[in-house]
Amino acid sequence: MSRIVSAFFALALWVIPVAAQAAYAIQPGDMLQVEVVEDNSLNRTVLVLPDGSLTFPGAGTIRVAGNSVEAVRQALINRLANEFANPPSVYVSVVQLAEPGEELDDLGKIYVMGEINRPGLLEVDEGITLLQAIAQAGGFTRFAATKRVELHRMDPSSQTEQIYLFDYKNRTGLSGATLLTDGDVITVPERRLFE
Repeated sequence: MSRIVSAFFALALWVIPVAAQAAYAIQPGDMLQVEVVEDNSLNRTVLVLPDGSLTFPGAGTIRVAGNSVEAVRQALINRLANEFANPPSVYVSVVQLAEPGEELDDLGKIYVMGEINRPGLLEVDEGITLLQAIAQAGGFTRFAATKRVELHRMDPSSQTEQIYLFDYKNRTGLSGATLLTDGDVITVPERRLFE
């Protein structure tokens, strides 16, 4: 009898987080873990950007804010289906929630995503540079396309996103000494095969 009770409690502990995630609506600032069974090189943690989207290799940019984890999983399967002979087995889970009401007094919010060692939200002092933010996020992974680092910034006058390229390897394009502003997003893409 005690084995049955133990098994019941173990099952309950496993089911509760799954049920909680099923009802959760994804928010900007959340971190999602995505795993693709057929290609583990795609497995990664992705940040939901301030505009409510995420970017995933082979799937492009997907709007996910307000959707359930299951809806995001289905969207990724649909987008990745062309890359595989059969629809891939994709698993999505929320690994870190956005801070509720995360208005910070003297700190700015910079987002770092892609092939970086510690992607996510950086709470930074005013005056941090692009290179300092990359260093604070743990630097590049070994798969980083360091020639194609992108800085995404909203233009307040036109309310459009501007994308600036930074070539870390050759020190061309945008300067590494560029001062970042609140809401900037640094994207480090994955290196191509012969890049």
